[in-house]
Amino acid sequence: MSDFQLTRTLPADATDAALRADVSEGLTRHPKSLPPKWFYDARGSELFEEITRLEEYYPTRAEREILLAHAGDVAAASGARTLVELGSGSSEKTRHLLDALPGLHTYVPVDVSESALRGAAGTVLAGRPGLSVHALVADFTRPLDLPDSPGPRLVAFLGGTLGNLLPKERAGFLRSVRERLAPGDGLLLGTDLVKDEETLVAAYDDAAGVTAAFNKNVLSVVNGELGADFPLDAFDHVARWDAEHEWIEMRLRARRALNVKIRELDLVVAFERGEELRTEVSAKFRREGVREELAAAGLRLDQWWTDAAGRFALSLSTAR
Repeated sequence: MSDFQLTRTLPADATDAALRADVSEGLTRHPKSLPPKWFYDARGSELFEEITRLEEYYPTRAEREILLAHAGDVAAASGARTLVELGSGSSEKTRHLLDALPGLHTYVPVDVSESALRGAAGTVLAGRPGLSVHALVADFTRPLDLPDSPGPRLVAFLGGTLGNLLPKERAGFLRSVRERLAPGDGLLLGTDLVKDEETLVAAYDDAAGVTAAFNKNVLSVVNGELGADFPLDAFDHVARWDAEHEWIEMRLRARRALNVKIRELDLVVAFERGEELRTEVSAKFRREGVREELAAAGLRLDQWWTDAAGRFALSLSTAR
């Protein structure tokens, strides 16, 4: 019989404390920055879903293409009895894997949103008798205590989210994942690939302005949660390709000089005209670079699949 269990590893006030710390630190340094996780309140999630349907935004379609074509290959190579998904959200894409893993015993979705986990679990369990779902309300960038479950384990980190971490953060994250795997367990990793600048910039600066609204939503979150008075119309959305680091940067550029009051932090933040606030880094990868980063964390790259156009990759690596 299907069963559902939920474990909260984050204190009830953890999100508020993290937002306060990130805003206080990020807006008082130079250059200013905020982590991309603060895009995602309810409105931000709606905007991102809209982004994934845009013609310019290829990663979601490309990754789905790979999953549809190779979920069976992933299942055969991993032999997973436990699937752990980091940043699971709605678990929509993961259902292709769930359907391809006939011997799966336990699914462990990990997300900061309890409501998202409960909603996804209900959908996942429908029509999958015998599957056990043990959801974790947790921040996947921090060390995780995974529930006891049968091996082999397969950890899935999809969507290219690895690229939102800076190189040192990526190295620490991959080491942390490896520490929670037994030899022979696997990591299924989604990575967006280096390609021409025009395609990359368009994916983060669409003609309809949806990504611009998504970018500015981080200011709306700070306004709503911390009593700030960011005027959204005083900032322009900027997306640029950094060829040296091979990543896209999203920024918000002040149209004029202004002082922003953040009531809950008793903080006033000054912006000069033209000053930019970095809100996201989205690194793009090459196969050899992925192999090297995995190897440094103690993982061996075994399988590499791309979509037909070679825009996005899923890799399967094994804990050594």
